[in-house]
Amino acid sequence: MDGHTVLAGTTIHTLTEQFTSSPRGARLARRVAVRRMEAWGHPPASDVSCAVALVVGELTANAVRHGRVPGHDFRLRLRLDEASDVIRIEVTDAATTRRPPTTPPTSPPEGESGRGLLLVDVLSERWGTTPRHPLGKTIWAEISTAGSRGQLT
Repeated sequence: MDGHTVLAGTTIHTLTEQFTSSPRGARLARRVAVRRMEAWGHPPASDVSCAVALVVGELTANAVRHGRVPGHDFRLRLRLDEASDVIRIEVTDAATTRRPPTTPPTSPPEGESGRGLLLVDVLSERWGTTPRHPLGKTIWAEISTAGSRGQLT
């Protein structure tokens, strides 16, 4: 579901979609996010679109790997608030017991995984987690679009 709202002359765009809790669902969510960023004025090669793609990729991969509950999908919600120049990314999964750490690792781990939240922390203005009732959690991140509309890297 997507749409936009105009409040006091400010446009807020939203996209909300469900995806299967699988690696394929995570890849599809990332592609959908990049297409939506382009529709909202941020070409695929722009800094904003690339940051959104990486954050969506990390959060959806974590939802599939750590938040998967059989029989439940994950939800991606993107919200662009033009007045505040912020894109909010929300990924909701059904796992209640597995919560991410409140801060990313201070140094990258030596293993093959564990760097995702470090990327989210670097690319986002802020990020966090919110419980979802009755089941699950939402991991969110906010990315600034200030001064970057249409800018290519």
